[in-house]
Amino acid sequence: MTKTVLILGASGKIGTHAAHAFAAQGWSVRRFDRKTGDMSRDAIGCDVIVNGMNPPDYHDWAGIIPALTRQVIAAARASGATVILPGNVYVFGDHPGEWSQHTPHRPCSRKGRIRADMEQAYRDSGVQTIILRAGDFIDPDRNGDILSTVTLKSLHRGKITAFGPHDSLHTHAYLPDWARAAEMLAEKRATLDRFEDIPFPGHSFTPEQLKTALETLLNRPLRLTNFPWWMMRLAAPGWELARELTEMRYLWAVPHSLSGEKFDRLLPGFEHTPLPEVLRAALPDTVLPADIGPNQPMSARPHGKLVA
Repeated sequence: MTKTVLILGASGKIGTHAAHAFAAQGWSVRRFDRKTGDMSRDAIGCDVIVNGMNPPDYHDWAGIIPALTRQVIAAARASGATVILPGNVYVFGDHPGEWSQHTPHRPCSRKGRIRADMEQAYRDSGVQTIILRAGDFIDPDRNGDILSTVTLKSLHRGKITAFGPHDSLHTHAYLPDWARAAEMLAEKRATLDRFEDIPFPGHSFTPEQLKTALETLLNRPLRLTNFPWWMMRLAAPGWELARELTEMRYLWAVPHSLSGEKFDRLLPGFEHTPLPEVLRAALPDTVLPADIGPNQPMSARPHGKLVA
């Protein structure tokens, strides 16, 4: 039987990797074009909708996200499709710990409240919804993820940029792994509840642990520098991204990880890409194959910078 998935935000980092993961498992992949498409019409005949759409640079979340949520719910109702949604950790607020599907939603930011309201709308809608909740994405295509655009940007100069305390645990998700898990959950959708909140454990590490892992990979010492939040505060009045990013600063100061208990129960044996391989894939273009330390195998890179 043909399985069909509609990918929203197909040109973005989530949509790109989701399309690859579903196609690799034999799904017919439709890519929604928001300029010319009609979502409810395009969803007809689809079994699953992956919502990879998100306003770039936190733009107008308060207006765009509720409107998009209503549109996706309407498309799911029209088609009977299951919605898979990349959840985030904003809903948990600033209480440190290992967060799970049982952790109360106590958002302490405006964007956290918007996301909590969005999730509640899906829960109340009656359409089958799978929230695959993750931390900061790590994209091997380096398509706007924080690790590539900021944290490792100056790695060729021996610097790693830390957004918070150097010993504060922060959770991450390797996008190809998240996308594989989304496809596997789509295959199991008939056995799942109407609303599923599934934390994706991914990789959690501190800036100091990241430094150690990269020093091993590159076989040379590195140093941690602090992100210039003072510049963001100065720029905030006239720069939307600076203002919105500053609101989320607390997340890098609150030690946290995501529980793997439910994920492992639903997808036993799922193999996460090992962290050294994730970091090799995330290395910026300025780090050349010759920079890799001895006895460190080089993995394939989407842009051919490191080849096996």
